[in-house]
Order: sequence, then C-alpha cells, then structure tokens
Amino acid sequence: MRTPILILALCAAVAGCAAPQRPDADPEAIARVAYRDAGQPSMTLITVVNNRTGQGGHTGLMINASERIIFDPAGSFYADVVPERQDVLYGITPGVFQAYRSAHARSTFHVVTQKIQLTPEQAQIAYQLATSNGRVSGAFCSNATSSLLKQIPGFESIDVTFYPVKLQEQFAQLPGVVTDKYYEDDSDDLKAGLAAGNATLNATAGG
Repeated sequence: MRTPILILALCAAVAGCAAPQRPDADPEAIARVAYRDAGQPSMTLITVVNNRTGQGGHTGLMINASERIIFDPAGSFYADVVPERQDVLYGITPGVFQAYRSAHARSTFHVVTQKIQLTPEQAQIAYQLATSNGRVSGAFCSNATSSLLKQIPGFESIDVTFYPVKLQEQFAQLPGVVTDKYYEDDSDDLKAGLAAGNATLNATAGG
C-alpha cells in the first residue's frame, strides 16, 4: 500500500499541476504571436509556492531562445491571445508573463522566479526540448521540468524530482541565478485570476 499512499501525497502537494487539456494551436497561430525578448538568451524557473505550508503547487519554465515560450507542463494557464501546443505557451510578451505570474499569485500562493543566463546554444537546446516534449500528465510538472533541465549542457547536476520546491532549491545553487518573489493578496480562486488575466490581455491585445 506504500506506493498508492505516496501517489496520493504527491497529488495533494501539487494539486495545481493538473489542468484539463486544451486543443493544440495550429502552426499559423503560433507563428503570428512569436516574441523574443531583446535581452540575452536565458531561462527562468517558475515555482508556485503555498504561503501557509511552503509546499510547491506548480513548476513552469520560461525560455528565451529564438522566441520566448513557457513550458507549462500540466499547467492551468490560458489566455485567448496565447496559443498553446503540447504544454508549451507561445507569444510570451512582458504582458503575458505578468498575466501568468498574476494568475498564480494570490492570497494563498506566491510565485518564485529564478532567472539564469544561457549561451545561445543552451537556450536553443532548452527550446527544442520543451517544444518536442509532448503533453505531461497531472502532478508531473516538476518531474518533466527537471528531466528537461538535466539534458541541457551545463545543467547535468540537476536531479529529477517530483517536488517543485526541491527543484527550486537545486536551481538556487546554480551560479548566476537571480531570484524574485512575487505576491498578490487577491482571491484564492485560480479560475478568477485566470479570467482576470485573460480580460486584461484581451483589452491590451497581449501586452
């Protein structure tokens, strides 16, 4: 009975990492929104953390390579102006990234971002791994993200884990990581946050 108990505990710990699947966007819709930040190639680990327990609720990974995307395995985020394909969100403008953070940050959770600079080669490998990974099962967000990170040259020391905060702690040990914590004190209803972000992005045409 030990294995079912562990699975139940894992599902409870990362309950926010189990979203209904959306239909894949077509290549034309993805191409229309392509966005690349002007800064150096980088990736940003995104961890949603419970304010009361300190446990992780979700893991995502923003990658700035030939374009900026978010690998959002089994994630809940949606917006009308943000195409999604195989658990990858496209067109990650500053406005979309803020909507993503704001939707996840609420009275019960905050968002930790950890940014690290990459070489163009590392960034494109990360991009290719994310866009070819395929859909991820619920509660496997950190497992999928840590497995991806481990395949990038220079990140082989990352241990594969199911737990968002354990991955966050490993990432914090990498040289050059810049960490930020983002809080909001609004409703603890994730759906309300997603709807508000969607409305804002529609009003600003994606930001």
